[in-house]
Amino acid sequence: MATVGRKPKPPLAVVREGNPGHRPVRDALTLPPSALIEPRWGEVFPGPRRAELRARKIAAAHWRRLAPTLSRSVGLTGEQQDALIDLCVTLARIDQGERALSMQGVVTETERGNVKNPWTTVLNQYRSNFRSLAAELGLTPSSLARVGGRGGAGDDGEDDPFDS
Repeated sequence: MATVGRKPKPPLAVVREGNPGHRPVRDALTLPPSALIEPRWGEVFPGPRRAELRARKIAAAHWRRLAPTLSRSVGLTGEQQDALIDLCVTLARIDQGERALSMQGVVTETERGNVKNPWTTVLNQYRSNFRSLAAELGLTPSSLARVGGRGGAGDDGEDDPFDS
């Protein structure tokens, strides 16, 4: 059963962002800092075909972009990196599916007639997985707002048109 209310902030985020309500900071299990180790993408996406080679390249690019940021901002450690690996794999598969849809079309012809391309269903599942992983890692605007951040480098809020 889902709990009602905001998700609790990680203790590291409370310390970093401040605690204006002076609520007690829960001592959560903290893992000692450990380096994130990039997986061998050839083992994750085995095979010599162009699709696998492209998937390796896409996943590696996302890893190199996100791993340093998540390590600094949310304290992601090597023991917790599976969510990031899943996110990189999901993004590579979304890229693969979008390319397949572009080449094959949304509707494909079968012996039963024209049907929806199976990639459309697979992509919906991968996108749902992406949304949950991105929220888990604090990578969406709504999850960032939930933990109190505003995002953007150098965001001092001075030129915010919605401030009154």
